[in-house]
Amino acid sequence: MLAREEKRNLETIPVGSLGVIPLEGCRKLGRKIDYYLVKWRTERESEHKDSLAFSGYQRDSYLLGAKVPRFGSGEAKGVILESVRGSDLYILVDVCNYSLTYSLCGHENHMSPDDHYQDLKRIISAVGGKARRITVIMPFLYESRQHKRTARESLDCAIALQELTSMGVDNIITFDAHDSRVQNAIPLHGFETVQPAYQFIKGLLRNVKDLQIDASHMMVISPDEGGMSRAIYIANVLGLDMGMFYKRRDYTKVINGRNPIVAHEFLGTSVEGKDMIIIDDMVSSGESVLEVAAALKERKANKIFICATFGLFTNGVCKFDQAYKEGLIDRVLTTNLIYQPPELLEREWYINCDMSKYIAYIIDTLNHDTSISDLLDPSERIQRVVSKYKTGEL
Repeated sequence: MLAREEKRNLETIPVGSLGVIPLEGCRKLGRKIDYYLVKWRTERESEHKDSLAFSGYQRDSYLLGAKVPRFGSGEAKGVILESVRGSDLYILVDVCNYSLTYSLCGHENHMSPDDHYQDLKRIISAVGGKARRITVIMPFLYESRQHKRTARESLDCAIALQELTSMGVDNIITFDAHDSRVQNAIPLHGFETVQPAYQFIKGLLRNVKDLQIDASHMMVISPDEGGMSRAIYIANVLGLDMGMFYKRRDYTKVINGRNPIVAHEFLGTSVEGKDMIIIDDMVSSGESVLEVAAALKERKANKIFICATFGLFTNGVCKFDQAYKEGLIDRVLTTNLIYQPPELLEREWYINCDMSKYIAYIIDTLNHDTSISDLLDPSERIQRVVSKYKTGEL
C-alpha cells in the first residue's frame, strides 16, 4: 500500500508547505496522523526534494501550534503560534468531544458541538487569509442530523458549510455524512464524505476467527432505510445478501423531539444460522441498533456484529454490556474519529478501528494535488484483506 501511494505522489509538486492544526479535541488523532506523515516523507526519495518547490517538505513534525484561550466570561479567541503564510493547511476538529471543559463564570462547562464549531471558526479567522489553501477535516459533520426541513426549521448544517466556505475554506472532508446531499449547499467548493468500510472489515477479520464470508453464512443488515447505500456497498464488495429494517413510528406522539418507534419491520431473505453485519453511520443511545439485534436473534441469526462510524454512546455503555452478556451481540466496531471514553476502550465486546493512517494518506495525497478517488473506493483493498483472511495470512 505504502509503495503504491509513494509512487503516485513522487512527480507532483506540493500545493504549499504542509501544516496540520488539530484543535484541542482532536490532539490525540492529530499526533497519530503526524507520525505517519513524518515517517513517509522521511523515507520518500524524490529527485526534486532539495528544490525550492519542496522547501520544508521533510520536517520533524507537520503539526502547527495553535490554541483557543478563554476569558473568565467563557468567551474565547483563536491564536496561531507560528507562521502559516503560503501553507497548505489541514484543520482537524472533533465536534463530539464532550470531555473537554472550560470555566464559565466559575462553573465548569463541558464543550458542546457549538463550542467546537466556534473554536474552528476562531482558528480559521486567526489564519487571516494568509494560507495558500485551507481544508477542514471534520469527521462528524457539524449539525449533519439537521440537514433537511420537515417543518418550519433551521437548516443548521447547510448554514455551517456556507459559513466555512465564506471564511476561505476550500475543501471540507467528512466521514459518513448523515446525508451527503447537504453538499448542495456549497456546490462550488470541495466536499468529500469518506466511508470507513475497509477499516470495519479489516477490524472484524483481525479480531474474529473462523468467519465464513459467503452468501450462505453471512449477511449485511441496514437498520433503517437511510443507511441502505452503506449496506449495499459492503454486501456487493463481499458478495453477500443484504436485508433492511424500517422503523414503524407513531406519528400521533412526539417524545424527546421525535415520533416514537413502534416496531422494526424486516425486509429480506432468511437470516437463520447466518452471521450478521449491522452497518450504520452512528450509535447514539444504542436503543435502535440493539432492538434490531434482538429482532435478528428472534429470527435465529447466529453472530451479530455492529459497525458504526461514530460511537456516541450518549446513554453510556451499560445497555451494550447487558446485550453482550445475554448473547444478543458479539462485537461492536466504531472508529477513533470522535472521542472515545476510557470505559468504552476497556470493553471486551469493543473493537476500535483506527482511522489515523487513512487520514494521513488523504492529507499526503491532497497536499500533492493528486486524485484521492482510489482512496474513496476501497473495494480493491477489501478484496485483498478478505483473501488474506481466507488463506490465514491475516
